[in-house]
Amino acid sequence: MALDPRDLDDDATGFLRERHLATLVTLRDDGSPHAVPVGFGYDAASRVVRIITFAGSQKAANAGRGGRAAVSQVDGGRWLTLEGDVRLVTDDDGVARAVAAYTERYQAPRERDDRVAIEIAVDRVLGRA
Repeated sequence: MALDPRDLDDDATGFLRERHLATLVTLRDDGSPHAVPVGFGYDAASRVVRIITFAGSQKAANAGRGGRAAVSQVDGGRWLTLEGDVRLVTDDDGVARAVAAYTERYQAPRERDDRVAIEIAVDRVLGRA
């Protein structure tokens, strides 16, 4: 069932705070899907997914072209897919927000000089949590 992200209930937002990995799908320049496992943070107030990565990654290249992306989290019969416009974040403050979101949900990531972030402005949610 498709939901407006503003309509997520406490169970759904709680599920998005639990420690689970997810699959990020972005689009390569030829339009084919690129799917990889990721950790992510979700800011329910701003409806933004934040993912840390490194500048030379395929997912960073894909996000840098804009377009759409989705991140899907599954745990047994519970699952949510968050979809929206994607962008690459390279400024220090934006990357720091993504690192903080990752740290809060998982653990502090190792340091990287080439760290960047991916943000998805969530405008559609599918699933059952």
